[in-house]
Amino acid sequence: MKTKFLFASRSLIFMILLVAVSCDSFVEVDLPKSQLTTESVFENYNTAEAALTDIYSKIRDRGMLTGDGIGISNHLACYSDEMISNESVSNPSFSFYANALLPTNTIVADYWNSAYNQIYAANSIISGCEHSLSLTQAQRNQLTGEALFIRSLEHFYLLNIFGSVPYVSGTDYKTNSKISKMDPEQMYGKIITDLETAVDLLPESYIAVPRIRPNKYAAKALLSRIYLFSGKFSEASNTASAVINNQSLYAVENINSAFLLNSKETLWQLHSGTAGKNTADGAYFIFTAGPPQFVWMSSSLYNSFTDGDLRRTYWTKEVKDASGTWHHPYKYKENFDTSVSKEYTVVLRLSEQFLVRSEARAMQGDLIGAKEDLNQIRKRAGLPDTQAQTQSEILDAVLEERKHELFTEYGHRFFDLKRNGKLNTSLGNIKAGWNSSDQVFPIPEAEINANPNLKPQNPGY
Repeated sequence: MKTKFLFASRSLIFMILLVAVSCDSFVEVDLPKSQLTTESVFENYNTAEAALTDIYSKIRDRGMLTGDGIGISNHLACYSDEMISNESVSNPSFSFYANALLPTNTIVADYWNSAYNQIYAANSIISGCEHSLSLTQAQRNQLTGEALFIRSLEHFYLLNIFGSVPYVSGTDYKTNSKISKMDPEQMYGKIITDLETAVDLLPESYIAVPRIRPNKYAAKALLSRIYLFSGKFSEASNTASAVINNQSLYAVENINSAFLLNSKETLWQLHSGTAGKNTADGAYFIFTAGPPQFVWMSSSLYNSFTDGDLRRTYWTKEVKDASGTWHHPYKYKENFDTSVSKEYTVVLRLSEQFLVRSEARAMQGDLIGAKEDLNQIRKRAGLPDTQAQTQSEILDAVLEERKHELFTEYGHRFFDLKRNGKLNTSLGNIKAGWNSSDQVFPIPEAEINANPNLKPQNPGY
């Protein structure tokens, strides 16, 4: 999609949203058969909600956060050191595995365009709620809070994948078509403001089960991550605590239950789309015979698990035949439809909050508290308490624990190496195609051609 289409007229966007929603069982409202303008969408809560929830289906089905092989759970795993891709030219993962991306790469362009389309749709929700004369204050708060959450989520991933990118908060085509990149520090400030507002607006309870719409604590969980990434360690620790301490809603589950549909560890997940359908992640990562068609777990990741680590036992699986032995991620156990859905794709979960707080506490010198949080995750994995003692040792232990806890989940490993300045040392030694400029993706060539204010292109491309 070109930029001019990305920032389409407001009424056209909602007409597209509403037509798409009618085909997706994720939304449980009946839509009017007539075409609707923006104003009429926000005269009725059901149609306004349908426009919002359709964004979640778009997140699930396309772009960076889709669970299939095109999304970053796979491609950033290949780009870093978690997964290996076969060398078939027909395998879209190989250019990521080889760290050989070009500004013309169509998947990279789709990451950019899908994210900004979803941001635009979220901005339209915010604007529509602001001008609606029919929605109640509670309805406006809910819809606006969720839209701000979506806008923050997408900007966070754009920033960490592409580096400096535009922050888009409006729906004016002329302004958006000429927008410039924003400094990362300033971008983090914008994201934090959006999420702090979302936290104030969203309710504590989930309005849709099983946890497919973000509540106040899902927004806080994302906010704690943003605080950590931006170096606000006290805020990261306190915000993670607010999530962890809500024991009526959340708990670290048994290792086998962590990714099940009704897990208390889940903070927010994406609906599978239809009854009986499970995750695209499971459908893509799981294979039953070798050699694997597309990707498999790297031996460096598999062998890095300590003996007795239940995550290697239950979250990975071996496939062996006469030609070799391979392993695949097995966090999601279902790779086909079932009579009733058993798993949805988990985007935010409680264990990350313990690791966020552990790192934030260590950075502030609270080494005892940092170890307590780290040991909470290790205990669930069947491991003894950490032997780390100094601040440096604890921070290294947290990074290693994140490697084993969060693998193949939305690029955590790549982002962790990047923000800790370890990409070159970690990947340069094991990946022949790695260059220091690979710390960011190229800005899509078509976008720079359409909007020269996006120049310069990222170094190395």
